[in-house]
Amino acid sequence: MSLPIAVVIGIAAGAATFLAAAVALALWCAARLRERRKNRNSDTGSSDPSTQVEWGKGGRISSAPPEGARQFSLEELVQATKNFSEANVVGAGSFGLVYMGLLLDGTVVAIKKRVAAPTLEFAEEARRISEISHRNIVTLIGYCQEGGLQMLAFEYLPNGSVCGHLYDTGKGSTARLEFKQRLSIAIGAAKGLSHLHSLVPPLIHKDFKTSNVLVDENFIAKVADAGLVRLLRGPEDVGPSHGFSSSVYQDPEIIRDPLSMSIRRVYSVEQFSESSDVYSFGVFLLELITGKEAARLISPESTEPLAHWVISTAMLL
Repeated sequence: MSLPIAVVIGIAAGAATFLAAAVALALWCAARLRERRKNRNSDTGSSDPSTQVEWGKGGRISSAPPEGARQFSLEELVQATKNFSEANVVGAGSFGLVYMGLLLDGTVVAIKKRVAAPTLEFAEEARRISEISHRNIVTLIGYCQEGGLQMLAFEYLPNGSVCGHLYDTGKGSTARLEFKQRLSIAIGAAKGLSHLHSLVPPLIHKDFKTSNVLVDENFIAKVADAGLVRLLRGPEDVGPSHGFSSSVYQDPEIIRDPLSMSIRRVYSVEQFSESSDVYSFGVFLLELITGKEAARLISPESTEPLAHWVISTAMLL
């Protein structure tokens, strides 16, 4: 049975509105990016006068003494997670398993754990990341380096990642997102990413995607894992042996070897930039609009870049 024409028109109008909003967001991000580049090249220095900190070669440097991240003991985090019980596992990522924990002061945290030897660089980087404060960025509360483990404690977001509300992640989806929620999430994620880029020099996320944008109990979007690449590989570790396998989120223009025909390419940390983050944000918007994984929108055998596929598909509409 065909749908009434009024319903069809309503659906089409809603889709057109969302697409227009997405394009507006992308253009806004691009405009902000150009503005920051212009300001950084001017005599005024910082692109954001309200920003009172700078990022030096090894990380962020503040004129005021940094408070730093809280340094937890292994005993505290063992108790918070019930000895890292499997029942407390809420996810997994590049850093390792993620556990929900309850601190003695009643704070609920998300604890990421991996096997690694303690290093001074890890502690310093954790302190710097903990200084990032923004409504749309997940806050790093503290860290721990004991017992052959490295751990990070973040604020806990009860509604999980955006991808869990868009498509089947194999971990069970929760509430489906309405139009207003998707638009709000897009704006919130854009603001979080924009704040990272407003630091001088900018903090490049390098792994922006729907699984790295979380939502709180009010579905406020918060960008997660900002600066995690530096914690995993170190601020100076940009060699090809510690590169990134290509993904649909990564800008094809940052391919290390443009002559390579390999399906899986390696990316160097130093090749990522504000522009590559903006490209990733565009893929994020595509998934937010369609409710589907971007990697599944095109055939696995296709060699056509995702951006070209999107343009050619839009022209057929």
